[in-house]
Amino acid sequence: MSHTLMRCAWEKRENDTLLSAPLNVTIRELEVNSAVVTWEILEGDPVIGFAITQQKKDVRMLRFIQEVNTTTRSCALWDLDEDTEYIVHVQSISMGGSSPPSQPVLFRTPKESEKMASKSPDEVTMEEFGQAAQLRAGELIIIVVVLIMWAGVIALFCRQYDIIKDNEPNNNKDKAKNSSECSTPEHPQGGLLRSNV
Repeated sequence: MSHTLMRCAWEKRENDTLLSAPLNVTIRELEVNSAVVTWEILEGDPVIGFAITQQKKDVRMLRFIQEVNTTTRSCALWDLDEDTEYIVHVQSISMGGSSPPSQPVLFRTPKESEKMASKSPDEVTMEEFGQAAQLRAGELIIIVVVLIMWAGVIALFCRQYDIIKDNEPNNNKDKAKNSSECSTPEHPQGGLLRSNV
């Protein structure tokens, strides 16, 4: 009887540490040579890490990725071959062990030519849009600063022009008239007012 009791206690302890398999395993950001696998876990599962198995569909060789002491729910898959089918499983890891593997996810990497063809020349990704918006904002600031500087230069020019204009006689006739009134035969340049030294 004590042997049965021990076995029941061991089974109960083992069941307490069992984790649920990760849910909603999906492939995102699928590229020719890379992809990102994401998943969710049940709330309350004491997960401290994950393990991912990745294999080509028709090949027995596996890639095993394991990460502990993390709360991340995604992992980058790299060095993939283009136009190849892959199968991915995700497992949660706790102090008591690993969960059962998730449902398998099958995906195919695109060909390089398909990836380039799928992006039309007019198509803009959100990343490119963000960069373009930053550039436009920076360009706008530069344009505004240059316009303000030009307005300042024009204002200074107009001010200087008015000062110069006010200091000069109105026209050349007045200048000639004024110099002839003040000149004498001995001093044709208006010797009473000016002296040649």
